[in-house]
Amino acid sequence: MINEQKDVVFARNRHPFKTFSLGIQHVLAMYAGAVIVPLIVGGQLNFTHEQLTYLIAIDLLACGIATLLQIWKNRFFGIGLPVMLGCAFQAVSPMIAIGNEEGMGITAIYGAIIASGLFVFLFSGLFGKLIAFFPPVVTGSVVTIIGVTLIPVALTDLGGGDRTATNFGSPLHLSIGFGVLLLIILLNRFTTGFLRSISVLIGLIAGTIAAGFAGDVKVTPLKEASWFHMVEPFHFGTPTFHASAIITMILVAIVSVAESTGVFMALGRIVDKDITAKDLARGYRAEGLAIMIGGVFNSFPYTTYSQNVGLVQMSRVKTRDVIFVAGSLLVLIGFVPKIAALTQLVPTYVLGGAMIALFGLVLSSGIRMLSEQVDLNRHENLLIIACSVAMGLGVTVVPEIFAQLPASIRILVDNGIVAGSFTAIVMNLLFNGLRGAEQKEPSQKNGTADITMEQ
Repeated sequence: MINEQKDVVFARNRHPFKTFSLGIQHVLAMYAGAVIVPLIVGGQLNFTHEQLTYLIAIDLLACGIATLLQIWKNRFFGIGLPVMLGCAFQAVSPMIAIGNEEGMGITAIYGAIIASGLFVFLFSGLFGKLIAFFPPVVTGSVVTIIGVTLIPVALTDLGGGDRTATNFGSPLHLSIGFGVLLLIILLNRFTTGFLRSISVLIGLIAGTIAAGFAGDVKVTPLKEASWFHMVEPFHFGTPTFHASAIITMILVAIVSVAESTGVFMALGRIVDKDITAKDLARGYRAEGLAIMIGGVFNSFPYTTYSQNVGLVQMSRVKTRDVIFVAGSLLVLIGFVPKIAALTQLVPTYVLGGAMIALFGLVLSSGIRMLSEQVDLNRHENLLIIACSVAMGLGVTVVPEIFAQLPASIRILVDNGIVAGSFTAIVMNLLFNGLRGAEQKEPSQKNGTADITMEQ
């Protein structure tokens, strides 16, 4: 109780420098996921080095704008939770397919993105009613699935990022990466307040310094990057609209909405806020606006990033001012390529060490939600959890299982989070209907923000 009271005071009376540091933590937590999408898509569409540099910068700027839209809660849009938005990774394959399709090309990608964003914006009220499909047994399963499916990403980064590389999993990568993880654990065990809140940032800085002494920090991108560039709408051409491309991206948008719903519900638990259908509708409208902005600036569709949930939980700082700083920093980085290049100094395996802790906390959050709110003595609930988590993990480990299906269907099943979430929703409807299963009485200690953090 004393520790919890200290955390509340700390959140209310935080020094601006501390808020700034916490914002940097959120940027670093989502940065790798944000830049990997333009790197993959730009590479597959044969972008020049100059085009790829612009694509990464505009992507980060759009991430910042999308984040600010989501935390700016008003009567029309914005969930008002401490969420970060980034590129929807499930859109990568469809965008590459559209871009390489004869008669379409890159302009068709952005036309389809704009149309899908408009679709989400217009039908957000309908999506808001999805809350009936997310009782605790589904929400807890979805959050657990998110954690389970993200952990392999962390381990891949810990090994160096490229599994085909000869130095993947080298002693250097593992020693520094696990060193970052150990430092984060020790800071959470032996420190309190601000130091514990920025434990991830300290770990990333220390890991990068260690990698620098080992000669494994590349400064070439920093030297070559310019200090300022101007962004412009439709930089890569005027959007064109094709029915098949639009339908494909609408399917991707629906997938993103389903994934964001689980994140919204998880964060609602962390900040002790009941999420209503109207809250979800405002969140979906903000996401639709973000997708349209991505299309206008020739960037990408945007969705709520689940990896930042772990950071909110670990830092126990639940206020939106930190996310405002993070979103503003992303906008600034979008105008200043030098800053974007500076964040690229952090080696992949250093990020991987920190991601193990963050993604693991997402997993533990889901487990706690299930144990506190769901009657685990009911066989039906156990079966829902078992099948949904198994499907999410299975598709993540064996993604080629659905490779023979049509592309329009594969979008909905070749993502572990989506496949597992869909399984949980359908099985809950089958066993419990829309009323949901009988739930446990809520425990006196509500919320998930203090998992593994109490002395």
